[in-house]
Amino acid sequence: MFNSKLTKLTLIACTLGACNVAYAQNGNKRAGFTYLPNGLSYRIVKDAPGGRNPVTGDLLRVDLRGSLDDSLLVDSRKDNGGKAMEVPMMDPAYDGDIMTGIRLMTAGDSAVFYLSVDTLVKRTFPQGGEIPAVLQGKKELRYEVTLYAVSSPEEAEKEREAAEMVQLATDDKKLQDYFSKNKLKPKKTASGLYYLVTTEGTGETIKSGQTASVKYIGTTLDNKVFDANMGPEAKRTEPLEVAVGQGMVIRGWDEGLQLLKKGTKAKLFIPSPLAYGATDMGELLKPYSILVFEVVIEDVK
Repeated sequence: MFNSKLTKLTLIACTLGACNVAYAQNGNKRAGFTYLPNGLSYRIVKDAPGGRNPVTGDLLRVDLRGSLDDSLLVDSRKDNGGKAMEVPMMDPAYDGDIMTGIRLMTAGDSAVFYLSVDTLVKRTFPQGGEIPAVLQGKKELRYEVTLYAVSSPEEAEKEREAAEMVQLATDDKKLQDYFSKNKLKPKKTASGLYYLVTTEGTGETIKSGQTASVKYIGTTLDNKVFDANMGPEAKRTEPLEVAVGQGMVIRGWDEGLQLLKKGTKAKLFIPSPLAYGATDMGELLKPYSILVFEVVIEDVK
C-alpha cells in the first residue's frame, strides 16, 4: 500500500540518508547555488558564525520541509507537535547524498537542497520495479533544512539527563498534589517512580530476565483510561507477557515489576521521563504525560 503518510515517511527517510539519493541537475543552474561534482545542489541561506560541522554519531536538532515540485509533502515541525525533531547523524550512504550536504552546515545554519527524482528512482529502485504514482512525472525534491543544534553523544547524554531531572521535579510536584488530594501514601524509588501495593503476593520479587504475566489498567493522572486488558474498558483480556528488565516496555514498568511478586496487586505511578517523555502518543497521552497503572501479577516464569 502506498499512501500520503507513507510518502512523507519515505521522503524523510531519504533525507536522513536511508535512501541513496543525489541531485543530477537538468537545465540551467540556479543562481546562488553550489553544484558539487557528486551532483548535490545546495545553497546556505543563513550562515551562522562558528560552530562545528556534524560528524557521524552526533545528535542533530533540525527542522525539515520537503516538497515534490510545488507540493509540500513533509513539514517536520508541524508533524512533530511544533517542535524541532532530533535525529542521529549517519554516514552518507554514498558521496553526494543529503547527509553529505548536512555535513557542510553548522548549528544555526539553514540551507536548501535539491534532489532529482530521476536519481531518487534509480537509487531507490536499482533493479526496477513499480515506481510510486506520487513520483511519476515529477522532476525534483526540494528540502529546506534548519540545523539548530549539534551535540556529541556525550553532550547529548548530559543534556538529556539535565532535562530529565528538571522534568522529574515538575512531575513529582504534580504527583505529590495527586497523592495529597487522594489520601495516598505510596513508596518512592530513587528513580522517581512511586508504587503502592494493595495486595501482597507470594514468593520472591520478580527478577530481570523472568517473564511476568500482567493484567493492567492504564490511566492518565485525571483518571482517563488509555489502555487496559482488564476491567470494563478492556479491549482484550489476555495477560500481557513481559520479559522483565529487557527494555521491552517503558522504564517505569521494567523497574516497577521488579518490586512485585506473583499474585501482587499494585499501582504504579510513573513520571513522564520513565514513560514516554516528550513523545506524543495520541489524544490522551500528550508529551510529558504521567501514567498510572493498576497491575495484577498473574504469573512469573
